[in-house]
Amino acid sequence: MADAVKLNKEIFNLTVDNHELVKLAYDAYLANSRSARAKTLKRGEVRGGGRKPWRQKGTGRARFGSTRNPIWRHGGVAFGPTGNENHTKKLSKSAKIQAVRQALSIQHKAKKITTVVDFIAKTGKTKDAIKELGIETGQRYLVAVPAKTDQILRATGNIPNVKVIRPSYFNVFDILNADKIIITEASLPILENWLLGKEIK
Repeated sequence: MADAVKLNKEIFNLTVDNHELVKLAYDAYLANSRSARAKTLKRGEVRGGGRKPWRQKGTGRARFGSTRNPIWRHGGVAFGPTGNENHTKKLSKSAKIQAVRQALSIQHKAKKITTVVDFIAKTGKTKDAIKELGIETGQRYLVAVPAKTDQILRATGNIPNVKVIRPSYFNVFDILNADKIIITEASLPILENWLLGKEIK
């Protein structure tokens, strides 16, 4: 599949001396997608332990007031996760945009980016979409379209490892994990307006 249009050098042909910014954006994407599901019971949340296990003196054993003590088996957990942890990592808007540009340049240098005139999926059939995009089994595809129509969503919804997004939703994670990136001609002006707009000075 040959390129339909010439790609903007300010987006797809940057010299990336190091991948530090790309890594920060990649890690931030994963961190912001993470949910704090881990939760342990504190001393006051464990069942039982209301009665003193043995008398204070005279037994020869250490004094304890409750079996909820964290050093006891089945006791509470000290300093464990509460489920309210915030794992998000913040990255400035200009840094995110620059990271996307660098990621696209890296993939373009690796010859993983292809442009097409259009992708309509007029019939809404999966087999027609596979043929139209040239999908190969075992490859991960990222397809950029100006708008996700019902036909496009219906045609690509059952194709494994194919993600359809609008150009303004490009992110470093999806870009770097794609084996092939397909960008429609109508998506390029939207992408250029986002990545080369007033956000970057």
